[in-house]
Amino acid sequence: MTSAASFIVADRVGYAYGTGTRRRVLDGIDLTVGEDAYLLVSGRSGCGKSTLCRTFNGLIPHFYSGQLTGTVTVDGQSTAGLSVAQLFDRVGMVFQNPEAQLFNRSVAREIAFGLESLGLERGEIGRRIAEIAAAVGIGGLLERHPHSLSGGEQHLTAIAAILALRPRLLVLDEPFANLDPVNVRRMRLVLDRVSVQGCSLVVCEHRLGLTAPDAERMVVIDGGRIAAAGPPSEVLGTDVAAYGLEAPLAARASRRLGLAACHLDIEGLPLSDGAAGCLADLLPSPAPAGRGGDPVLVVDGLAARVAGRQVLRDVNFGIGRGEVVALVGANGAGKTTLVRHLNGLVKPGHGRVVVAGKDTGRFATSVLARHIGIAFQNPNSQFFKLTVADEIRVAPRALGGEDEPWLAELARRLQLEDLMARAPFRLSSGEKKRVAFAAALASRPDVLVLDEPTAGQDAFFRRALAALLTHLAADGTAVLMVTHDLAFAERTAGRWLVLCDGTIAADSTPAAVMADAALLARSGLLRTDAACLAARLGKIGHG
Repeated sequence: MTSAASFIVADRVGYAYGTGTRRRVLDGIDLTVGEDAYLLVSGRSGCGKSTLCRTFNGLIPHFYSGQLTGTVTVDGQSTAGLSVAQLFDRVGMVFQNPEAQLFNRSVAREIAFGLESLGLERGEIGRRIAEIAAAVGIGGLLERHPHSLSGGEQHLTAIAAILALRPRLLVLDEPFANLDPVNVRRMRLVLDRVSVQGCSLVVCEHRLGLTAPDAERMVVIDGGRIAAAGPPSEVLGTDVAAYGLEAPLAARASRRLGLAACHLDIEGLPLSDGAAGCLADLLPSPAPAGRGGDPVLVVDGLAARVAGRQVLRDVNFGIGRGEVVALVGANGAGKTTLVRHLNGLVKPGHGRVVVAGKDTGRFATSVLARHIGIAFQNPNSQFFKLTVADEIRVAPRALGGEDEPWLAELARRLQLEDLMARAPFRLSSGEKKRVAFAAALASRPDVLVLDEPTAGQDAFFRRALAALLTHLAADGTAVLMVTHDLAFAERTAGRWLVLCDGTIAADSTPAAVMADAALLARSGLLRTDAACLAARLGKIGHG
C-alpha cells in the first residue's frame, strides 16, 4: 500500500490516442496527489490536462483506445488492473461538457443514481441529495429535467452528483467555465469545505484567479510534460506566458510593483501612493463604440416560456454594425434561450427578432444563416462532418460560395491550421470551440453570436480572439458575446446588456455596471479584479 502522501501516483506516464500515431499527448509524466491535496493543473489548450485526468479514474486505458506507457496507481493499486466501476467510489470526475454526464429525468434522480449504485438506504440518499443541493445552490432545480437547464446549471448538477458520492479524490475539468461569478464563489467555498473534510482535489483550469488562491500546489503541463510545479504563488511569480497562461491580476501587479511575495488576491495586495501610475496599464481600456446607424440586430418585446416557465419577458435591445456587445447575467437568467431565438432556431411566441432587416418569424433558418452565425455553448451539438476543414466549409458551400483567402485567415487567426485534417469530435474542448467559431464566421455573416467563447481557452487564444473581435468590428460585423467571463468582456466589449429576471436590467458600459452594487447583487454578478483594483487605486489617489 502507498502512504497517505501518495493516493495517486503517475510514474513516467505517456499516452497517444488511437493506434499507430506518433503524437504523444502525454510524454513522461511523474506526479503524486496526496490525501487532502488541492492540486491545480494548468497549461495551454490541448496540452494534455484532460488526458492526464482520464488516467486517474481508469477511462484511460479501459475506455479510450490508445497507447499507454508507464503506470498510474490509485491507493496503491494499478488502474490497469481495476475497472472504471471499481474506481467509481474512489475517484469522481466532472468533465468539461457536463451534458454528457446527465441522463436521468430530473436533477434529484441524477444525484440519486450514483448513490443507489453504492447501495445506500433511501433515507441516507434523501439526506445527501438535500445536503448537496443546498450547498451547491440547486435546491430549486431538483424536479427539473437536466436537459432543460442552462449550461451552468447542468455543470452544478454534474458536480453535485459526484460530490454526493463523497469520493476520496474529486477531479474537475474547467469547473468554473460555465458558472456565473456568484456560483463560482459558492463552488469555491464548497470545494474548500470538502478539501478540509479529507477529499483530495485536482482542478484543471485556465482562469487562474479563480483557483490559484485556493490550491496548495500547481503543475503546468507543456508539450505533454510537467514544465513547472510548486506552490501557486511561486509558479505564478514567474513568467508563465510562454505556457499559454495569464497570471492573476494580483500576481502581475506584484511583479510590476517589485514585491518580494507574489500575491494572488487583489484585496491582499499592498498598494502605496505611487501604485496608480505603475499599474495603470494593467487596467482595461474602454472598448471602442460601433459605427452607429440603424441596428443590424433588433430584439423587440421578446418573451418566451420553456417547460412551462416564463424565461424571457419583454426583452428589448438593438446592436449596430461594428459593435461588440456582451450579454451577461446569472446562470438560468435566459441567455441561451435568447440566443436560440436570434437565428430563427426558435420562433418568437411573443415579440420579434429582426436580423439584417429580416423578421426571424417569417424567414427560414436557412435564409437567416446568410446574415447571422452562432457558435453555441456546446460545440458538439453543431458538428457533423468528418474533418475540421469540411466542418468550416458547411455554411459557405450551402450558401453558394467559398472565400478561400477568408477561410485561410480564419484558420490562422483561430489557430486551426494544424487541425484541418483532424476529426472535430477528437479535439480538446478548447479546440472544438475554435472550430465552431470558424464555422460561424466562414460565410461572413452580418451578425456573429458567441456563447461562452472563452470557456476552455488559454491565454494565447484569448488574445487572438480579442484581436479577431476588434478586426470584425472594424469590418462592420456586429458581435454579441454571451459570457460569464467578465474579465474578458471588460476588455473587449464596450457595451454590456445585463439579463436579469427575464429582461434587460441594464444596457451600459462595463464600468457603469461594475459601479452599481445593487445591480450586481440582483443579477448574480461580482466586480472583476480589474474593477476592484481600480477602486482601490482610486481611493489611494483621493486619500
